[in-house]
Amino acid sequence: MEDHGSTYLQLFVDETTFYNRIVLGSLLPSSVWDPLPHFLQTWLRNYIGGVLVYFLSGFLWCFYIYYWKRNVYVPQDAIPSYKSMLLQIYVTMKAMPCYSALPAVSEYMVENGWTKCFSRISDVGWLAYLVYLVNYLVVAEFGIYWMHRELHDIKPLYKYLHATHHIYNKQNTLSPFAGLAFHPLDGILQAVPHVIALFLVPTHFLTHILLLFLEAIWTANIHDCIHANLWPVMGAGYHTIHHTTYRHNYGHYTIWMDWLFGTLRDPLDDEPKKVM
Repeated sequence: MEDHGSTYLQLFVDETTFYNRIVLGSLLPSSVWDPLPHFLQTWLRNYIGGVLVYFLSGFLWCFYIYYWKRNVYVPQDAIPSYKSMLLQIYVTMKAMPCYSALPAVSEYMVENGWTKCFSRISDVGWLAYLVYLVNYLVVAEFGIYWMHRELHDIKPLYKYLHATHHIYNKQNTLSPFAGLAFHPLDGILQAVPHVIALFLVPTHFLTHILLLFLEAIWTANIHDCIHANLWPVMGAGYHTIHHTTYRHNYGHYTIWMDWLFGTLRDPLDDEPKKVM
């Protein structure tokens, strides 16, 4: 049984090694990364992947909404300045090495058999996979909501951590680049529920990795101030209210946790008050 367990855990090691070789082998000379221990290779792969996802999603979305579709989604006088966006990039890049450590640690725990991860969907079947995925998302959504809310309610946490992000508190300072502009510990704390879920819910390993990287794309999207009005998605319209009132819309992907715990505020209710 122990041999079988070790053999199965080796699947995770082989999988992360494969991902490392794809990313690092494509972008760096082997002499730079091959001598590194496996954990550091994983961290470096996550760092490079995080930087690429952050800049590609940020630049492409900014180009689309601020230049290609100028005045269609965002009024000219509400477009954030270059100075604001460069500051957001600076804050993010200072924190990115720490952000990259969290998925490296979660992968290490998976490789050592400490979680409920499974390597192949065929191990459980598609129906079970979908049920587990929904449960994982509910656990993560619940955890992120309360982590975010406590970062506001516990005053020292807000003052020393979360206030770094809330200097962006109106439309002409919010941009897709603000999505990851957190104090490093703040950003890690808000992503920790994804890791906690691995101990509570059987989770497909690759799905977990993809969901962590989806965070970078999602957070860019919810800071663009464009209200898509797609129920029950917690889109940018809701999150912009969070940046102006500080007491509403703590949720992440959906409005359900805010609805459940009484902190939901709908952008449509604020629409007559908007100055365009």
